Amino acid sequence: MLSNGCTEDDLFSFLASKKKEDIDHRYILSSMCTLPHPIAARAHAMFLETNLGDPGLFPGTASLEQLLIRRFGTLFHKPDAGGYATSGGTESNIQAMRLAKALCHTKTPNVIVPQSAHFSFKKACDILSVETRSVPLGPDKRIHADTAAELIDKNTIALVAVAGTTEYGMVDPIGDLAKVAAQNDIFFHVDAAFGGMVIPFLDKPIPFDFSLPGVTTIAVDPHKMGMSTIPAGCLLTREPDMLDALNIDTPYLTVKKEYTLAGTRPGAPVVGALAVLDYLGTEGMKAIVAGCMKNTRRLIAGMETYGIQPAANPDVNVATFVCDKAPAPWRVSWTRAGHMRIVCMPHVTADRIEAFLSDFGDMQC
Repeated sequence: MLSNGCTEDDLFSFLASKKKEDIDHRYILSSMCTLPHPIAARAHAMFLETNLGDPGLFPGTASLEQLLIRRFGTLFHKPDAGGYATSGGTESNIQAMRLAKALCHTKTPNVIVPQSAHFSFKKACDILSVETRSVPLGPDKRIHADTAAELIDKNTIALVAVAGTTEYGMVDPIGDLAKVAAQNDIFFHVDAAFGGMVIPFLDKPIPFDFSLPGVTTIAVDPHKMGMSTIPAGCLLTREPDMLDALNIDTPYLTVKKEYTLAGTRPGAPVVGALAVLDYLGTEGMKAIVAGCMKNTRRLIAGMETYGIQPAANPDVNVATFVCDKAPAPWRVSWTRAGHMRIVCMPHVTADRIEAFLSDFGDMQC
């Protein structure tokens, strides 16, 4: 720490220089986050000082959090769903597993997760001392219900499925898995951190939410396809009061009990998420998703003209290829199987796709 501080000009000159070291979003093709919508940024700035961890001090902001939960509950066919705003999919998934354990009393709990599950489930099970049972994927890069069912026993506290896998953009057969969960009377969590803001806006939505009787909880991240400011996630529960099972005493706050994982919780990104949803509405989100899916199809077709085959036929806007190199300065990522992975987020415009394909073609020559 500087003894006498520094001038505002010097400080922001230094910060600007560091900001320039970040990768330009025009070349980021690997991220499931995107540039925040201007509406989100404006709303965020209005609520910078708010703390949802002490909601009695910020009742207006707290009411907006509940409104956001109602928006997602309605979108996921359960208007009276419970839930709260999290920091993102990792927290939502940890909390879902924490809830499953709290509701099912066994000394040797296990959780059934897809091989494609996000690494946050590894964190959750490590923290909670729960055994992880991994379901292998079928040739279509989804888990199959019969394979998952074989791993269930009397100590299974939860079954997990993914709606929009991180690596390949696949939606597991949620309907079939929901039936397995219901037949075995076990907690069923759907990780829709990415797909939750894509699937409902597709021309032919794939069933994945509370419209399926077996689904217990859903994770969704507005800071991904919802274009909110970071961090903004949500955990939704079928029963409005289900999270009360996680309550602990908080005697010195304006609420005397709380079930959240974090104590201090910023209100600003929560309001930003709500602002984008209400500003764009259903038709606006459909247009955003349609554009991203169109760009995904164009990217796949363009790569095929170079003889590069897709590694999967994705359900959402994630494209993967049997290819081991990409042109500079583009930033792609690679799946565990070594496939090139590109996420066609809103900032990855049609022009960006064409520029990447052109550079890829030059690299091939």
